[in-house]
Amino acid sequence: MRNYRLLTVFMVTAVLVSAGCSKKHETGNVENAPAPVVKGVSLEVVKLAAVPDLLEVVGSVRARTSAVVSTRIPGSISVLRVREGDRVKKGQLLAQLDAQEIQATAAVATAAIDEARRGLDEALSRKKLADTTFERYHNLFKEQAISRQELDVRQTEKDMADQGVARAESRIKQAQEGARASTTMSDYTRIIAPISGIIASKQADLGASVFPGQPLMTIEDDGSYQLELALPENIVSRIKPGSPLQVTLDAIGSTFAAKVAEIVPTADSASRTFVAKIVLNQKGLKSGMFGRGSLSLGTSTNGIAVPKIAVVERGALTSVWAVNKENIARMRIVKVGRQSGDRVEILSGLSEGDRIVVTGVEKVTEAARVE
Repeated sequence: MRNYRLLTVFMVTAVLVSAGCSKKHETGNVENAPAPVVKGVSLEVVKLAAVPDLLEVVGSVRARTSAVVSTRIPGSISVLRVREGDRVKKGQLLAQLDAQEIQATAAVATAAIDEARRGLDEALSRKKLADTTFERYHNLFKEQAISRQELDVRQTEKDMADQGVARAESRIKQAQEGARASTTMSDYTRIIAPISGIIASKQADLGASVFPGQPLMTIEDDGSYQLELALPENIVSRIKPGSPLQVTLDAIGSTFAAKVAEIVPTADSASRTFVAKIVLNQKGLKSGMFGRGSLSLGTSTNGIAVPKIAVVERGALTSVWAVNKENIARMRIVKVGRQSGDRVEILSGLSEGDRIVVTGVEKVTEAARVE
């Protein structure tokens, strides 16, 4: 029995020793595994150079021409023919208001014209009779068949008939002006597009009650856009119309050189900024898109700038692949600054003389050998 127990202990010890040796052997193989080799990449030696002093400002894309459509009279929207995103032409009917009081006033004005015309016809008839009567009495007076007083009575009747015609003609003009005003007010029930473009926003729906001056919708001319950048007031004196800048529109993935077209001369009292406008000719633009502009302030400092394609962004970490003297790649965490063209400023993490991978960064892994 005792020999059996000794045999069992010996066998367990042998198994543990064997397992330990095997684990040590496997570990030794991992540690001694050759580093992966990366080919087809290019390197660049980091150098100090003059980095332009740039100011990056942000803004939004806006339509150069837009119109806010509102109503001049109160009413409710009985017809609505457009939706957001629809393209419209100048003069197109957008909506119709139900304004019964104004329509009734227009009908009354039209009836007033008819009544005034009938009054004029009556006045003309009385004038014709008065003229004929006066002519007959005037002949009788020449023949001394009537007295002077009778002729004067007919003269007065003739003058009153003339005045009646004049009053009737004035009433017609008054009725016509009233009808014209009523027609104009009635036309205000028709909401017409003032410009051609696209319905960018709509603030009222079918059946809604609206009041004079209330915005109903906004039309933007989608044929011309501009980027409106917010310039801090402390540097606006250094930027003039025609100043060059680099514009980046992330939504369409475009970066290009441009010039400041206009600077609004008044500042926003809340943000203490001036608006600089840059004309855009790119395709696929939409109002409200985010844009950035890099403006040169005319000075420069010594710093490090590397190609933007060399910078790797993973979540909140920004890094580059640095290659040491043994050609082994190591990830180097860096802090980036402003971008100028296709190069980005490195504020920390690199020193002059370092070598970094600038093309083929997607092939590189930690501790890989670069050839």
